[in-house]
Amino acid sequence: MELGNKKAVVVGLGQSGIAAAEVLLRSGASVIALDGKDASELSPEVENLRTLGAEIIAPANDCDLTGVDFVVTSPGVPVSLPVFERAREAGIEIMAEIELAYRISKAPILAVTGTNGKTTTTILLGAMTKAGGKKTYVAGNVCAGDIKMPLITAAYKAGPKDVIAAEISSFQLETAKTFRPRISLFLNLTCDHMNRHSGMEEYGALKSRIFENQRDFDFAVLNGDNEYTASITHKPACQVLVFSREKELEEGAYIEGGYVCVRLDGRKHIICAVNEIPLPGDHNVENVLAASAAAVAFGISDEAVKKAIVSFKPVRHRMEPIATINGVEYINNSMCTNVDAAVRSTLAIKKPQIIIAGGKDKGSDFMPLGETFAKKAKYVVLIGADAGIIEKAVQAAGCSDIAHAETLPEAVKTASKIAEEGDVVILTPACASFDMFSSFEDRGDTFRKAVKDLAGGRL
Repeated sequence: MELGNKKAVVVGLGQSGIAAAEVLLRSGASVIALDGKDASELSPEVENLRTLGAEIIAPANDCDLTGVDFVVTSPGVPVSLPVFERAREAGIEIMAEIELAYRISKAPILAVTGTNGKTTTTILLGAMTKAGGKKTYVAGNVCAGDIKMPLITAAYKAGPKDVIAAEISSFQLETAKTFRPRISLFLNLTCDHMNRHSGMEEYGALKSRIFENQRDFDFAVLNGDNEYTASITHKPACQVLVFSREKELEEGAYIEGGYVCVRLDGRKHIICAVNEIPLPGDHNVENVLAASAAAVAFGISDEAVKKAIVSFKPVRHRMEPIATINGVEYINNSMCTNVDAAVRSTLAIKKPQIIIAGGKDKGSDFMPLGETFAKKAKYVVLIGADAGIIEKAVQAAGCSDIAHAETLPEAVKTASKIAEEGDVVILTPACASFDMFSSFEDRGDTFRKAVKDLAGGRL
């Protein structure tokens, strides 16, 4: 896609919007950038856009579209804003940031979506391609420590011999049109974001857009153990690789004799032993299977795939060990923002658990969480705006060992008083963070600091 001399409007000046505007400007386009916030509330990076020649209008949700060639939207920006309505009326194309990224990318994109496991699988897949000798960019919706690269930035930087491993959300897919990854991975679908989507049908349909443009030699990797993804294996118009933790497959990724195996084009690739996977839980075995299937399909050697797996470290805010204090292990799982993720994380830990949970509900059914907590938790410490909803679910399941805390540091102190040697204190919220924190990273960092304070600042 040629961007020189084009005129674009970028709506939303978060991380991806700023990145899209910068790439457009550096590619010779002129840019009008809008954001509903006051200019004083925006990132200091916006000033760099001004220096590059962008016109910044904030606060605003509309602008003059005279001469505009296309409008770029950021994930999470409502598509009902006046600027979009007027663009549609004028026949001006509206595209997602990932759509623009795809159109300018010289490198193949390996795209990962699903409700849970996206970040871990994306980073793991990137580690596999890197171990296989490919210059790799890990990008997209991924947010883990220092890994925060919008897909548009990676697409601008990557050359034709490089590869991009990208985490893709349903919000990003909502306004994608021709987006076509070389390999797509749809890990699972469970209840989440029901405060944004009309229901599971719409949520699943948006996720499925990740493979709707794939053809011929492309691959779609789908979970054969998840009810939704198993039901749509016939839909992609490309080669489909199923992965399964529960059954052996004639084609795809599976477990045989305690080993991770990938069978493709009649050849069986034996990757590694399941007990060599350094990440806990069955859900991480599934993540390894999915990433291995994609890597083998992309031509990465078995040795490189294994090397990436066995050397992989926990991703920040995802089952991340923080410290062991007086024989009690503290784990930061702040990225756990829905019920299914919390259930899987709880089941992955074999030791007695004091669970810190709660936050802002996203329209979830908390009964499965209550049942799991009642079976696995030694004690539950609740925080956040919708702690009461979780409490009712836990009590209904027969557990009354529940405490409340006004703040996360208070919850950590409460948990530490309950915990005994050999126990685990885990932050696994099952909710969004925006009632008390600016992001799940902020929540995880607050947990980390509270644990550090318990240790007398020695971590």
